[in-house]
Amino acid sequence: MRIVKRIIIVLVVALLFFVTHIFVSTGYFRTIENSFEGSLVKRINLAGAEDIMVNTEKGYALISATARKGLPNDEEEFGGLYLLDLKDEMFALKKLTGDFAQSFAPHGISMFKTDSTYKVMAINHTPEKHSIEVFRLHDETMVYEKTLVNEAIFSPNDIVMIDENRFYFTNDHKYTDGLGRLLEDYGGLAISNVIYFDGENYREVADGIAYANGINYDADRNLLYVASPRKFLVKVYKRAEDGSLTFIENIDCGTGVDNIELDGQGHLWIGAHPNLLRFAAYAKGKKKTAPSEVIKIEYRDTNDYDIETIYLEDGKTMSASTVAVPYKDLLIMGNVMDPNFLILKRE
Repeated sequence: MRIVKRIIIVLVVALLFFVTHIFVSTGYFRTIENSFEGSLVKRINLAGAEDIMVNTEKGYALISATARKGLPNDEEEFGGLYLLDLKDEMFALKKLTGDFAQSFAPHGISMFKTDSTYKVMAINHTPEKHSIEVFRLHDETMVYEKTLVNEAIFSPNDIVMIDENRFYFTNDHKYTDGLGRLLEDYGGLAISNVIYFDGENYREVADGIAYANGINYDADRNLLYVASPRKFLVKVYKRAEDGSLTFIENIDCGTGVDNIELDGQGHLWIGAHPNLLRFAAYAKGKKKTAPSEVIKIEYRDTNDYDIETIYLEDGKTMSASTVAVPYKDLLIMGNVMDPNFLILKRE
């Protein structure tokens, strides 16, 4: 009996430790105090604007959006890619993929300039498969080119193009369901990865990541950044010419980092979830709001960086921020499944 009691005590202690770890490591006890030095310019009526890129040369934003009812979602969706005119005071919004008749739930996006056009890639989730959709954008006209499907694309989240043919993308989970998925989400099991496509073949170039999410590439410094929201980290890698990655360091951000955007100075702008448990409840429809945060990282060198909180709120203005992109004195913020996204003006 004594052995049984000891085993029970050990199991109870282990369970309490595990539960406590979940609460602490997901930001559950963090106090959210609304703060932003600026003002709200406009709410744009578009649901689930999850990823946003800004073309500073042309003065528009490219937006990936779908009206998600919650996460995970096994229903067929027909979202789209949109162009937001940032030169227009009314911020005119135009759907670019109206002729794309397939099931389309776009997630992460990437855009690369060619001669006179832009090549655009979008992660797509359908009930049947995960894929990467490839488009060509000329002025304000987008044409579908092809769909990429491969066994390496099994839980894709975000994508970044290196050139017209080569790209990286993140798989945010190794397991799609069951105990493995549960341990990844709540236990912080670090087993997701980054895949590189060299124009011909797919291969894993980074692993051991807890929920690999946003990804971006600084071509000037040859650095690749990967968001790990479950560990509150941005992981920094050096890229080799053959596409392989050398890990440099983790940036502890103190929040659930999501999509990563770079400004003209190479600073990282990141939409984030300061309370992951609250976000999970919101995504499942159990809570009406989830807090939003935007951070800016000035990364200079190894162990030499500054992190600044640009925006923080309880979710009543906009819930579950996923992306934040600066344009002049504006800040465009997107989210997982709110009916609107925000355009803010920074002081």
